[in-house]
Amino acid sequence: MIKMLRSGRGLEIAAMAGIDPASDGLARARRLDVPTTAKGVEGLIALPGFDDIRIVFDATSAGAHVANARALAPYRKQLIDLTPAALGPFVVPAVNLEDHVEAADLNMVTCGGQATIPVVAAVARTAPVRYAEIVASIASRSAGPGTRANIDEFTRTTATAIESVGGAERGKAVIVLNPAEPALIMRDTVFCLVDAPDPQVRGRIAEAVEQMVADVSAYVPGYRLKQPVQITAMNDSVRTLVGERPVTHQVTVLLEVEGAGDYLPAYAGNLDIMTSAALRVGELIAARTPLEAR
Repeated sequence: MIKMLRSGRGLEIAAMAGIDPASDGLARARRLDVPTTAKGVEGLIALPGFDDIRIVFDATSAGAHVANARALAPYRKQLIDLTPAALGPFVVPAVNLEDHVEAADLNMVTCGGQATIPVVAAVARTAPVRYAEIVASIASRSAGPGTRANIDEFTRTTATAIESVGGAERGKAVIVLNPAEPALIMRDTVFCLVDAPDPQVRGRIAEAVEQMVADVSAYVPGYRLKQPVQITAMNDSVRTLVGERPVTHQVTVLLEVEGAGDYLPAYAGNLDIMTSAALRVGELIAARTPLEAR
C-alpha cells in the first residue's frame, strides 16, 4: 500500500482488505483515506466501486490464495499472487516480465525466488547450468504465520521456478529462518554448476550477474552483491554428482536484500522484495492499459 501510494505510475488504490478488524495495517490505511474491509475477499467484493478494480494483489498465504482466486474468478480481475500457490505463471520482473502481462493470475514465486532466480537466469544465458541450488536466509522475526505455514510450498515452488524461469536443468531451494538477535537482513546464496571451460565465458558470467543485480536493484533498491562473483574449477569427484553431462566450474553468488523500511523493519528484505516485484508488475500492467479502460 505504501509503495503504491508513492508510485505515481498509473496505479490507484481502490481498497485494502484484511481479516482482522484490529490490525494496525487496516488502521493505517484508514488514516491515509484508503477504503478498507476486515471481511477478506467477500468484503472486497461487496465494497462500492469493486467493479472498477482491475488488479488485485493477494499477499495472504498459498491456501488462502486458492480460495480467493476461486471467489474472484467470476469478476475477471487480474490477480498478482504474492504467495507460493503458483496457480498462474511464474513472474520474475528482471527475467520474464514481458512474457505474462496478460495472464489472469501472475505468481511472484517466493522471496527467495525473486532474489535468486535472476542470478540463475543471468548465468544460464551465458553457459549451461546443469544444477542450481539457492539458500535463502531470513530473520525469524520477519517470517509471519503465512511464511511459516508455507515452507513446503516455498521449497517446491522456488525449485520449480529455478528450472522453468532461471533455466537450470535441475534446481533446489532451501530456506533458513535465522533466530539471531538483533535480527539479520535477508541473505541469499546461489550455487550454479556450469560447463564453462573458456576463461572468456567465465568472465561473461560475472558480467552478466553484475548487470542482472543492477537490473533488480532498479526496483528493489536494497538488493546488492555481498562480494564479487566467485567462479571456481570443479574436481572430477564432484563432477560425477551431476551425472554424465559436463560440469567444469561452480559459480557462487552471495546476495543481500535490505528492506526499504516503509512499514516493516529494514531487516525484512524478504517481504520488501516481494512487494517491490509485485508493484513492478502492476505498474507495467497499468502502463499497457488504455486510459479509457482504467
